[in-house]
Amino acid sequence: MHTLYLFIVITLVILAVSDLIVGVSNDAVNFLNSALGAKAAPFRIILLVAALGVLIGATFSSGMMEVARKGIFHPEHFYFNEIMLLFLAVMLTDVIMLDFFNTYGLPTSTTVSIVFELLGAAVAISIIKIVRNPDAPQDLGTYINSGKALAIIFGILISVVIAFLAGAFIQWLVRLVFTFNYERTFKYFGALWGGFSFTAITYFILIKGAKGSSIITPDSLMWIKSHTILILGLSFIVWSAVLQVVLSLFKVDILKFIVLVGTFGLAMAFAGNDLVNFIGVPLAGVASFQEFIHSGATDPSAFAMTALAGPVKTPTLYLLLAGLIMVLTMAFSKKARTVTATTIDLSRQEEGQERFESSVLARAIVRQTVGLSNFFKYIVPESVRVSVNKRFDRTEYNRLKKEKGVAFDMVRASVNLVVASILIALGTSLKLPLSTTYVTFMVAMGTSLADRAWGRESAVYRVSGVIIVITGWFMTALIAFTIAFIIAYIIFYGKIYGILAVLSLDAYLIIKNRFVHSKREEEKHRKEKIINESKEVKGSDVFSKCKSETLSVLEQASDIFYNTLIYFSKENRKKLKAIQKRISELNKKVKDLKDNVYFTIRNLEENSIETGHYYVQTLDYLRETAHCLTYIHNPIFKHIDNNHPLFPKEQMDALLIINDEIATLFKHIEETIRNDDFENVSLILDLQKEILNDIKGLQKKHVKMIKKHGDIKTRPSVLLFNILGESKNLVLYLVNILKAQRDFVIYQKENNLPHSKDE
Repeated sequence: MHTLYLFIVITLVILAVSDLIVGVSNDAVNFLNSALGAKAAPFRIILLVAALGVLIGATFSSGMMEVARKGIFHPEHFYFNEIMLLFLAVMLTDVIMLDFFNTYGLPTSTTVSIVFELLGAAVAISIIKIVRNPDAPQDLGTYINSGKALAIIFGILISVVIAFLAGAFIQWLVRLVFTFNYERTFKYFGALWGGFSFTAITYFILIKGAKGSSIITPDSLMWIKSHTILILGLSFIVWSAVLQVVLSLFKVDILKFIVLVGTFGLAMAFAGNDLVNFIGVPLAGVASFQEFIHSGATDPSAFAMTALAGPVKTPTLYLLLAGLIMVLTMAFSKKARTVTATTIDLSRQEEGQERFESSVLARAIVRQTVGLSNFFKYIVPESVRVSVNKRFDRTEYNRLKKEKGVAFDMVRASVNLVVASILIALGTSLKLPLSTTYVTFMVAMGTSLADRAWGRESAVYRVSGVIIVITGWFMTALIAFTIAFIIAYIIFYGKIYGILAVLSLDAYLIIKNRFVHSKREEEKHRKEKIINESKEVKGSDVFSKCKSETLSVLEQASDIFYNTLIYFSKENRKKLKAIQKRISELNKKVKDLKDNVYFTIRNLEENSIETGHYYVQTLDYLRETAHCLTYIHNPIFKHIDNNHPLFPKEQMDALLIINDEIATLFKHIEETIRNDDFENVSLILDLQKEILNDIKGLQKKHVKMIKKHGDIKTRPSVLLFNILGESKNLVLYLVNILKAQRDFVIYQKENNLPHSKDE
C-alpha cells in the first residue's frame, strides 16, 4: 500500500517541475511584455532583471504555501488516501490545462486555475465520502471553503474593468502631457513622472512582493501600512530630486530604468505569490506522505490530515530550485514567447499582421464605439479636439523612430508597469482577491486604446483578441473545476490503473500540443518572413521579386493540376488527399503575398512607381490561378471520397489529353518568363486557342452523349463540366500572367530600369 503512495509522491514531484515550466511560460507575460514590447534593453538584460526578481521573490514565497493546503478545503475532514488522490488530480489537470493555453498563446491566471482545480477535486472527493459513508457529515460546506472561490470570481470581474479603465485614463493623461515626441517635454516633467513611477513601484514591491516573506515581519508590514502616506510622500520627493539631478547632469533616459525596475518588481511579486500555484500542491502532498509515515499509521483510509491545517515552513532550498527552474524556462521556453507575443501584438502601435480574426461581438463593439466617437465630435469644441489630436500625432515620431520591431514606446511601457503596480498593491492592501495576469493584461489593453493603437484598420481584430482572452479566463475556472472533478473520480475508483491511464493521456496531449505549437509557429514565421521581405524590397528589385514569385507559383500549380487529373483517373484517394494540403498551402502563400503588397508598393522608388501596377496585376492573376486549382480539386476529391463512378473511357482519355496540353502550356510559359524572352508569345497563344477548342469540343461531345444515352450518370457529368469550365479559366489566367510579365519587362526596358538582380 505504501508503494502506491510513494509512486504518487514521485509523480507529484515530477508534475511540480512540469507545472513550473508550463506555469511560468504563461505567467512570464505579466512582467516581460512591457520591457520586451518597448525594447527597453537587450533581451538578455531584460531576462537578467526578471531572473533576479524571480529568484528573490521565490525565497519570499514560503508563507504563501499554506493556500494549497487549507485555502480551498478543510483538510481535517479528509483522510490520507483521499488527500493524496485529491492533490494528484489537481496536478494532472493543471499541467495539461496550462500547456493547452500556452500552445495557443493565451495568457490566463495560474491562480484561478489552481484554485478551481483544488475546488473541483475537493468537491469530487467530498461527494464520494458523502455517498460511501452515511455516517460522514452530509453537508458539502463542511469540506469546502466555497467563499474563497466566489471571492475570486468577484475579484476577476472587478479587476478586469478597473484595470482597463485605469490604464486607459492614466495613459491618456500621460500622453497628453508628454506626446509621442516625449524627449522635448520630458526634460521639464520627466523627473516628476519618474518620481511618481518609482514611488509606485517601490510601494508595490514592499506591499505585494514581500507579503509572504519571512524577512519582513507582520509588525513591519503593519507599520508600512499605517505609514503609507508618509512613505509615499518621502519616496516621491527623494526620487524626483535624484532623477532631476540625473536628467540634468547625465542626460540619462530614465524611462528605461523605470521599465526595468518595474519588470523586476512584477517578477519578484509573481514569484513570491504565484509560486504556490506550481509547487504548493506537490509540497503539500510530500508533507502529507511524511506525516503519514512518521505517525506509524497503517491504514491510509483512517489517518485524518489535521496536520495540514497548521502553519508550514517551506525549506529555502526548495524555493531556490523552483526559482532556478522558472528562470531557465523564461530563457528557453518557446511557448513563453508565444504567450508574451499575444499581449504585445494586441497592444502594438503599428498595424500589420493580426493574430486574431474578427468576430460578431467585436464588430458590434467597434461599430458602437465609432458611433459614440462621432457623437462626441459634435459636443466637444473643435478647438479642443484639434489641440488634443496634436498631442497624439505620431507623424514625427514615426519618421524619427530608429529601432525596428518596437511595439510601443517607453512612455506606454512605464505606464503599463506603474498602473499595474498601483492596482495590484492597492488590491493586496485591501485584501481583495485579484489576478496579476488579469490586471497586467487589461492595463496593457487600456493603454493601447488610449494611445490610439486600435485604429479603424485594426480595432475589430484587437477587440476580438481581447474578447477571446477574457473568455478564456472564465473558461479557465469552468474547465479547471470540471476536469479536476472528473479526474478525481477516475483515479479514486481506478486506483493505479486510473492513475496510469490519466498520466498516459496527459503525456499524449502534451506531445500533441507540442506538434500543434510547432506548426502554428512555423505558420507565423512564414507570414512574418513574407511581411519582412515585402517591407525590405527596394523599387529596383520589384521585378525580380515578382518574377521569382510568379515562377514559384506556376511550378507548384503545374504539378498540382497535372497530378490531380492523373490521380483522379487512377482513383487514388490517398494521393489526392495529399494534393489537397498542397493546394491549401499554395492559396495561403498567394493570399499572403497579395495581402502584403502594400509594403512592397510603399517602398517603390519614384522612378519605379508604375511597376507597382504590374506587380499588383500579376498577384491578382496568381490568386485566381490558385482558386482555379481549388475549384478543380475539391469536387474531384469529394467525388472519389464518395466512391462515385469515373467518366466513360472516351471522356477520360480526352480529358487526359487536355491535361497534357495544359502541362505543355505551363512549361512554355515558365520558360518564357524565366528567360525574359517573349518572342514566342504568338505560339503560346496558338496553344491556348487549341486547348480552348479541345475543351469546347469535349463539352459538346458530352452534351450529345447525355441526349443520346439515357444511362449517363448525373454526378460524373456535373463533375466533368466543372473540370472543363475551371480548366478553361485556368488557361486564360495563365496567359494573362504571361502578358502581365511581358508588359512588365517592356516597361522596365523602355524606362531604363533594372529588370533582374544581375543588372
